Amino acid sequence: MQISPSVRAAMVPDENVMHPDFTSIYLVGAPGGQSLTIDSGEAIERYQWFLRGYLAATEHAEIGVATITHHHADHSGNLKWAKEFLDAEISIPEGGRRLLKGRIPRKVNQLADGDVLDMGGGVRLQVLATPGHSVDSLCYYLEDEGVLFTGDTLLGSSTTTVGNLGDYRRSLERLLELPNLRVICPGHGKVVNDPRERLQMYVDHRNLREQQILAALKGGEQLSSWEIMLRVYGDSIDTRLRRAADGNVRSHLDQLREEGRITEYEGKPKRARSKRAVEREHEHERERDRILREAKRIRAARSREEIRRQENPPSEQWSKPPLYELA
Repeated sequence: MQISPSVRAAMVPDENVMHPDFTSIYLVGAPGGQSLTIDSGEAIERYQWFLRGYLAATEHAEIGVATITHHHADHSGNLKWAKEFLDAEISIPEGGRRLLKGRIPRKVNQLADGDVLDMGGGVRLQVLATPGHSVDSLCYYLEDEGVLFTGDTLLGSSTTTVGNLGDYRRSLERLLELPNLRVICPGHGKVVNDPRERLQMYVDHRNLREQQILAALKGGEQLSSWEIMLRVYGDSIDTRLRRAADGNVRSHLDQLREEGRITEYEGKPKRARSKRAVEREHEHERERDRILREAKRIRAARSREEIRRQENPPSEQWSKPPLYELA
C-alpha cells in the first residue's frame, strides 16, 4: 500500500485481539533507492513470507536498514531474520540490548532522540523518543511528507496500553506539536488520516479515564485495580482485554499516587515458590520449546521432501517405468 511518495506499507492481517485489523511493516525510501523497514512483525513464518512476497512483487530496491519502534516481540521478532536473509543493518532504540536479548544480531546500531536517518534522495527520518507505552518507544517522523510512524504509541483502530502514564502524556503532547503532520502510520490497525484529531482524542481519553477512576473511588471503598477496572470498563471490552485494561488502570493509579491524590495500601504477595518448583517449571518450558523446535524442523524437512518429489521421477512407484515410442 502506497502511503506517500517515499512510504509503503506491508499490512499483515492479524486476528490477535490486541492487534486489531493489521500488524504493519513500513518501508521508507526514495523510489529505486535503498529502503528502510520500520518494525518486522513476530518471529513466525507468516510475517516473513508476507514481507518477502511484498518485496518480490512490488519493491525494486534493497532493504538497507531494519529499525523498530520498541522492543516488544510483535515488532522486533524478525530482526535476526532481516540481517540473515535481507542483509540489512539493524538499528534499535538506545539502551535496548537488554530488552532485545536473543532477538538481535551481535552488531547493531543504536538510535537516540534527535538522530536523523538519511536514506538518500531527500528522504530523512527524525527519531523521536516517545516513552510511555514502553520505556524504549520511538517514533519516526518524515516531516517533508508529513508521515509519522508511531508503533504502539498510537494505534489505528483502538487505544493502546500504557506503562508509564506521565511519560505517555508528555509524548502525546510532543507529537501534537509536530509541524506539517498529515498522516500517522501505526504499528497495528488502519492508517490515520486525521492525525491531530486522533492524538487529541488520545489525550482526552486518558483524561476521561482518570476521572472515571476517581469516580469509582469516591464511595470511600478500598478497591483493587482489578475491581476498579471492572467498574470503569464493565462489559464494554472483550474479556480477553481485561488484563491490558487493568494495566492501564494501574498506570493511572501510579500517577495519582505520585501526585498525592490517592492513598495506596500495600498488598501482600503470595509466598514465593520453592527453588525446585521454579526449576521444574523452567524445565517444562524448555521441553515445550524443544518440541516446538522439533515440529518446525519436521515441517521444514517435509516441505523439502515435497520439493524433491516434484523435481525427480516417481522412483518409489516403479522399479522400471513404462517406456514409450512411436507406433
